[in-house]
Amino acid sequence: MSATTEGSDSSSRRDSKGLTPALALDRSGNGPALVLLHPLGADRRVWAPVTELLAGEREVIAVDLPGFGESPPLEGPGEPSPAALARAVDEGLDALGVREYDVAGNSLGGWVALELALAGRARSVVAIGPAGLWPEPLAPRRGSARAAARLVLPVVGLLTRVPAFKRFLLAMFVAHPERVPASAARDLVRAYARAPGFPEVNAAMRSRTFSGLERIPVPVTLAWPEHDRMVARPRRLPEGVRLEILDGCGHLPTWDDPHQVADLLLTRTLGTAAGLSPSRGTAR
Repeated sequence: MSATTEGSDSSSRRDSKGLTPALALDRSGNGPALVLLHPLGADRRVWAPVTELLAGEREVIAVDLPGFGESPPLEGPGEPSPAALARAVDEGLDALGVREYDVAGNSLGGWVALELALAGRARSVVAIGPAGLWPEPLAPRRGSARAAARLVLPVVGLLTRVPAFKRFLLAMFVAHPERVPASAARDLVRAYARAPGFPEVNAAMRSRTFSGLERIPVPVTLAWPEHDRMVARPRRLPEGVRLEILDGCGHLPTWDDPHQVADLLLTRTLGTAAGLSPSRGTAR
């Protein structure tokens, strides 16, 4: 089921970062709520390979972050930082009556998920290859890749049906491009090229780091794809933060091994929220 927080006039709220827009999201399944947050330049469809695997035990809420997919960008003054995106997600969920949830995110979504956990809004958090744990802010990056993506938009549906092109397109992001359907590869390119919030969110993300991992008051699991070529794993983690390795997976792991990702999310959100003590380990 697809939904939005109905109408910016009725459900949006103003904070220091401006007006929080309606959120586009999909809801399915039954059980404790599990909110899923996508990477930079993607949208909620990256979670499609695992949604049915989760929905038997959880109410799955896959969200388009503000400025991506079908969610409009944040309005008003202030940068769309990961913390600002987290506030917008929480307010959008609150407008739908979702006030207790676990949260999982990938890359930028992982950083936003950590911000939600740091604010005490989530019962537990799983961050997959999260952005923001780099030791210092990153230099600005030119948007040449997005310009190239926009150029191929008229023919991207045809190009992603060519295995060699799909491998070239996805090699940095997934370990097994052949497991990504042509339609999903097409949707990734379209989402990346068309996201109106990409430039501002990317700049805000790269200009800062996430601090406070040791202060998160709920169970924390960091999951790192074995073949992540986009975000480096931190050398040190605070005591009590669980580290899992997603075997055989790239930065976007949901197509590489959906069962492994779903198992991670089911055991490390529902399990830790139920009171299991955090420990270090490897996802299998």
